[in-house]
Amino acid sequence: MKGHLINIGFGNVVASHRIVAIITPGSSPIRRLKDHARKAGKLVDATQGRRTRSIIVMDSDHVVLSAIGAETITQRLEKVSGV
Repeated sequence: MKGHLINIGFGNVVASHRIVAIITPGSSPIRRLKDHARKAGKLVDATQGRRTRSIIVMDSDHVVLSAIGAETITQRLEKVSGV
């Protein structure tokens, strides 16, 4: 799986081997995670101004916002990993 890039929407990609979690943005703990990442300068907004549908947590402590649903990104990750 090392070296694969996952499309997270609008021409943005992340390295598949660096993804720790793909989560939906609805709960309070996730909002706190996003706020903490913003304050630390580790929030990457890849939504192009659209609604955030998933949050991708990276092993570098970066938090990436995507307008693509968590299920779709998970399917793309499974496809490149062969699961």
